[in-house]
Amino acid sequence: MIAAIDSIRVWWFILRTSLEERLAYRGDFIFATLVRFLPIVTQIFLWGAIFEGAIRAGRNTINTYTYGDMVAYYLLVMVGRAFSSMPGLTTGIARDIRDGTIRKYLTQPIDMLGYLFWYRVAHKLVYYVMATLPFALVFYLCRSYFRGWPDTYTLVGFVLACGMSFLVGFLLEALLGLLAFWFLEVSSLVFVYMMLNYFLSGHMLPLDWLPGWLGVVVQWLPFKYLAYFPAAIMLQRYDHGQLATELLIEVVWIGVLLIANRAAYHFGVKRYSAFGG
Repeated sequence: MIAAIDSIRVWWFILRTSLEERLAYRGDFIFATLVRFLPIVTQIFLWGAIFEGAIRAGRNTINTYTYGDMVAYYLLVMVGRAFSSMPGLTTGIARDIRDGTIRKYLTQPIDMLGYLFWYRVAHKLVYYVMATLPFALVFYLCRSYFRGWPDTYTLVGFVLACGMSFLVGFLLEALLGLLAFWFLEVSSLVFVYMMLNYFLSGHMLPLDWLPGWLGVVVQWLPFKYLAYFPAAIMLQRYDHGQLATELLIEVVWIGVLLIANRAAYHFGVKRYSAFGG
């Protein structure tokens, strides 16, 4: 019991310190947050041009999506990515392993993955506070592209999917960073991962546009929970039974990735050597 209370105190201290660190540079953080909303304008015009060509060809939809659906989908994907993106996590872990900074986690009673998790929670909390108003403004201006509010069950599923997308994103990128225990340089792996992530998460195109066996395989991978899944929920692409099944599969993926992270850290530390002062 005492050990559990001490652990809670440690994680709370890490969260509070990380929040203070983020707020120390709030001006830069606000500016960077606002800049991320600029691509919305280009995406709206891009899909407008694409659907204009489709309408001239006599089609009002592309793969069952109307122009309004595509704009709504892209806005919702941005919400999902706001939860699941982990900028600098992989490279930070790899750098700590390469230059020996990871020793501070090995010589002190602080779990590295736990520390990084709460550090990212603090980052996201500050981001959400800063981004709530811009997001609300964008969604209000684009409200005509949405088909109305879904039912309460779907809304709860959306909230759960967003929260779990944070866990999936964190565990995927942390696992990639831990590969630095076995590879001297992981920048090439990060580049490949980012390209695959952009496509397989549904950030580039809705995953239900993919044909045949490719679409089936991609739907079983964890990447779709980073962006596509939350957006598809709000667009009511799942009925209640399908939604419950997908949420359960996401929970299973979180468990698998958590075990993979713990195993990679355990065996990585066993083979790790650091020299110098």
